[in-house]
Amino acid sequence: MDEGVIERTGYLYETVREVVSDVEWPLYAPLVDAINRLKRERNAIILAHNYMTPEIFHCVGDITGDSLKLAQVAADADEKVIVQAGVHFMAETAKILSPDKTVLIPDMKAGCSLAESITGEDVRAIRRACPEYPIVTYVNTAAEVKAESDICCTSSNAIAVVEEIAKQRGTDTVIMIPDQFLARNVASQTDIRILTWKGACEVHEQFTRAEIEQLRAEHPEAMIITHPECPPEVLHVSDFSGSTGAMAAFVAEQRPAKAILITECSMSDNVSAVNPGTQFIRPCNLCPHMKRITLEGIYEALRDMKHEVHVAPEVARRASQSLRAMLELTTAGRPPFFDILREEKSAEFVPV
Repeated sequence: MDEGVIERTGYLYETVREVVSDVEWPLYAPLVDAINRLKRERNAIILAHNYMTPEIFHCVGDITGDSLKLAQVAADADEKVIVQAGVHFMAETAKILSPDKTVLIPDMKAGCSLAESITGEDVRAIRRACPEYPIVTYVNTAAEVKAESDICCTSSNAIAVVEEIAKQRGTDTVIMIPDQFLARNVASQTDIRILTWKGACEVHEQFTRAEIEQLRAEHPEAMIITHPECPPEVLHVSDFSGSTGAMAAFVAEQRPAKAILITECSMSDNVSAVNPGTQFIRPCNLCPHMKRITLEGIYEALRDMKHEVHVAPEVARRASQSLRAMLELTTAGRPPFFDILREEKSAEFVPV
């Protein structure tokens, strides 16, 4: 490896040394160096989701975090170019919130099973069936779905959004789409009646109560930390549940000796890299869509300014309203996690 590359990237490797082997690093370092140079030349910022692999997350990501944080940064970014190291709906969100920016995604095929579970026409059908209820849409959806909704939410603020929109509309019922498990978990935390859709994340829906109980038996001293896209019965046998940002913050604040993150594979690598005092057990499931984003893809996107993401102007305008309604919502005092000890009150499926 070139001496200059070693010198310029050495400090980055120190962060990921425990999760990126010394055999892999010589393959990554030249790309890391080239990407960080191109960012300066292109006046670009890389938004890296928590599910990115550690050489992306820690070594080229400028802003890292969950979907809420990345949406907030996209809305305020000063750079002319945004590279979304995440899946397509995230890049669409960045474009909607920063319409004057050039938004690139390293792979146009980086989709999402949850986002693909519902369409704009589905939401219009829901609206026709239940016109009296506000529609809260998870950000893990396409722009056309956001455009048909009243307000968006993330797993960080879902409870607060549901309760606030119900208060604003004077209703005791809210439609929350498309993740049935997130909706059921929110329903267990609020007195608001929730109707939902039969969507699910292919990563989180695979986890089972039996699997968590087996992990508990094998590692009784470990803190089990889950994502609220998991089925409710998984949350009920866990120690903590929250968005990916809340999961990372919990580990940093609580500093458990041993932790088990029940979510996508790379999350444990990224959190463990900056929490060396915690041992991580990794029963994770791989997201094939997130894993389409690679250093090579990021480099080529910046080098050639390719895979630009566009959203139709009218769709973007309407989707922006639901996104900005979320971003403007005050959630002060509302913790970004789920009280997993509360008795479950299931959501009902929307009658479409």
